Amino acid sequence: MKILRYAAAVICLALPAHAAVDIQKVTSPGGITAWLVEEHAIPFTALELRFLGGTSLDPEGKRGAVNLMAATLEEGAGDLDAQGFAAARDRLAARFGFSSDADAVSVSAQFLTENRDEAVDLLRQAIIQPRFDDSAIARVRGQVLSGIAADAQDPDAIANRTFSSDVFGNHPYGSDASGTAESVSALTRDDLVAAHKATMAQDNIYVAAAGDITPTELGTLLDRLLGDLPAKAAEGPGDADWQADGDTHVVDFPTPQSVVQFGQPAPAVDDPDFMAAFTLNEIVGGGRFTARLMDELRTKRGLTYGAYSQLASMEHGSFLAGRFASDNANVGEAVSLVREQWEKLAQDGVTQQELDAAKTYLTGAYPLRFDGNGPIASILVSMQMQGFPVDYPQKRNEMIEALTLEDVNRVARELYDPEALHFVVVGQPKGLEN
Repeated sequence: MKILRYAAAVICLALPAHAAVDIQKVTSPGGITAWLVEEHAIPFTALELRFLGGTSLDPEGKRGAVNLMAATLEEGAGDLDAQGFAAARDRLAARFGFSSDADAVSVSAQFLTENRDEAVDLLRQAIIQPRFDDSAIARVRGQVLSGIAADAQDPDAIANRTFSSDVFGNHPYGSDASGTAESVSALTRDDLVAAHKATMAQDNIYVAAAGDITPTELGTLLDRLLGDLPAKAAEGPGDADWQADGDTHVVDFPTPQSVVQFGQPAPAVDDPDFMAAFTLNEIVGGGRFTARLMDELRTKRGLTYGAYSQLASMEHGSFLAGRFASDNANVGEAVSLVREQWEKLAQDGVTQQELDAAKTYLTGAYPLRFDGNGPIASILVSMQMQGFPVDYPQKRNEMIEALTLEDVNRVARELYDPEALHFVVVGQPKGLEN
């Protein structure tokens, strides 16, 4: 689900207990800040940039502008057209990635130490001087339109789009960041130039690096790479209030298996109860076969291949959401079982055995590994965006271990509300109606 991939907090909260990473705060001579993990064993560096705002900064009537802009950044820059830019990047053995989501425009780069200066200069052109050639816009626009057409026939995409609209209404979170066929077709080069100016500035940037680079070298690099960006980005859209009722929205779609997406409001990552809610979610909807949803829906009854839930802590709104798919004849039973689990959690909470198992898993059983400079840089930039301190990796497991059964069950009573649980079902389910 696209809506769940924005849950950067979950990524950060999965840091391993043994993560002996030395995170340094770096401030460039020009005032740009970054987090750095030095690792000189391999001569390459990973750099991650996040420009806060993302597709939520689309102007009214221009839905899809930021998405199309970000997808076109690498299609020519400075004096290089798309083919010339790709050839220069490949000659340097560099890797660049540009993407966007509801909360950020993301730029990822990996480059060899010996080619660092040239790679940064090339990346700078893409960030500061994108060409937005008509031919490149037309080519990327065609790819976006193809994706929109495919999504219109994809029950997962339909469920995500419907859920977002139900939950967030007219807020940018409530519509597809790719836009519609009509809105994307109407976008002009001027719209992309405006989207670039609105989203990529110095006051909304988060930076992280990992690899073969010193703090002094990183500071110089940042000023050269980002010093010419505009000072200020556009204003964000404000809070995304939860607007869905605790009901079921059925979208008729001819398929033998219905896709179900469900959710309710939940604490934000800065809420004192977030860690308890995070641990509860692992007990209820984590990926283990002992998680309650997986156990009740798959192991005991064979209603689905998998049922999951996740806390999504986004910039303008936070919620608990989950999904599963089931045969049309079984969807009604599966939905009832999810509501039943919510009722049990609100009334009885979880057991000490469940809590202990979740703590073991979250603190060390299957942690997210620091398995390279790229993942490290990505984790560091996500930590910054979520407001975590530099020493969070060392403190995180202590916070989980400190949770008591009383803490967790108090949050369970307050959080899990079967009356607030909203379902979107895409398919032709038996026994379910709007």
